[in-house]
Amino acid sequence: MSALISAEALAACFDSVIVLDVQWTLGGPPGIEDYQRAHLPGAVYVDLDSELAGPPGGGRGRHPLPDPEVLEGALRRSGVDDGSAVVVYDAQTSMSAARAWWLLRWAGLSDVRVLDGGLAAWRAAGLAVETGPQPERPSGSVVVRPGSLPVLSAADVLGAAAAGVLMDARASERYRGEVEPIDPVAGHIPGAVSAPTTENLDADGRFLPAARLRERFAAYGIGPGTAVATYCGSGVTAAHEALALHEAGIEAVLYPGSWSEWVSDPARPVATGPTP
Repeated sequence: MSALISAEALAACFDSVIVLDVQWTLGGPPGIEDYQRAHLPGAVYVDLDSELAGPPGGGRGRHPLPDPEVLEGALRRSGVDDGSAVVVYDAQTSMSAARAWWLLRWAGLSDVRVLDGGLAAWRAAGLAVETGPQPERPSGSVVVRPGSLPVLSAADVLGAAAAGVLMDARASERYRGEVEPIDPVAGHIPGAVSAPTTENLDADGRFLPAARLRERFAAYGIGPGTAVATYCGSGVTAAHEALALHEAGIEAVLYPGSWSEWVSDPARPVATGPTP
């Protein structure tokens, strides 16, 4: 079943879902500022850096998995119960929304969807937005169950590349090691293939149709039953790759620590250039 929902379909079931705003920009101002400028009516803001990730550093990367109690608190504040249907969205490209989609499923929620095209798609459909502070919702009772999705540790990654396909979701120039604007070492994990997440989207920031995504991944030798793992710089766009693969009918395992964790240990090998 698709994990995406259109603006029109969301509007039709709006009263039966909990909507979470996860607008976020790498290195940009706090996403709450974008939320306050415009958000879906009744949506609750959840912060990617502090609630959908743990503190950076300590050899765990820039966006390690959050403390389950912190995540549970954020979800309860948003009114989420164990059986809630949740829709997450960001400004347009679903990069941070995909992180929320993956993380909530890792935490044990089963009904989580992403607003395809985000806030931009909602506004393009002529639907109303709100401004200002967050609404107060009745507290939810969800119990976070971490580990409900499998993950890779750094010790697993090279084996995953050898046994299947390890996808690097970053921009291709970062994969090749030509530039590295964020992390201290340039390059990629040996054995990984370059598969930038920008190629999952159309010009409006919406996901390509499932058939197009299947064609894209087939070019990497990926189809139903292929063992696939994804990583990026810090585990955000890797979730976007996992969502695109899900739409193509392929389930991937995420390496949450990603490149920022990998290069924290100088003993781990690094490759450069255009090939695995």
